[in-house]
Amino acid sequence: MPAIRNIRSVVTEVTIESLKKEAARKVKTVDHGMPDVKDEIYYPESATERDTYKTKDGKRVPSHHWDVYDFTKTIPRGKVTTYKEVCRAVGGSPRSVGNALRSNPFAPHIPCHRVIASNLFAGGYCGEWGAKSKTGTQYFRKLDILTEEGLSFDQKGILQDPDKGLWIH
Repeated sequence: MPAIRNIRSVVTEVTIESLKKEAARKVKTVDHGMPDVKDEIYYPESATERDTYKTKDGKRVPSHHWDVYDFTKTIPRGKVTTYKEVCRAVGGSPRSVGNALRSNPFAPHIPCHRVIASNLFAGGYCGEWGAKSKTGTQYFRKLDILTEEGLSFDQKGILQDPDKGLWIH
């Protein structure tokens, strides 16, 4: 009987959480903190996978969020679109699109940084809006990522050369 009680100390317990942590350690990052290889991020494609998928917080992803993520995934590198354009494509309001992107568990595979405000202001990123938000660092992080992708913004965070950088679906 004592051998059975002690078996737990010998056997390594494997949980979903431990597997996720191990996978996260294997993902390389670049200066802006984004995974280097976006193929390493698991993104459920089928309805069955999406029905059973839960975020790391244990929450289910609403169907509207899946629509937003699927559309956002199609925005090409070096281009941006607006919250309003995402709304036109999938329905909902700019706020609902912003809420979906704010809680995007699949970045950078789902490039939420490529969605900006209708007035061409870079807008929000990771739950912060603009340079005067809590830390302002997420706003500058978004600008850095978009600049790295070939876009340019003025000192006020407005997209320069929208004819080149704005993607309308």
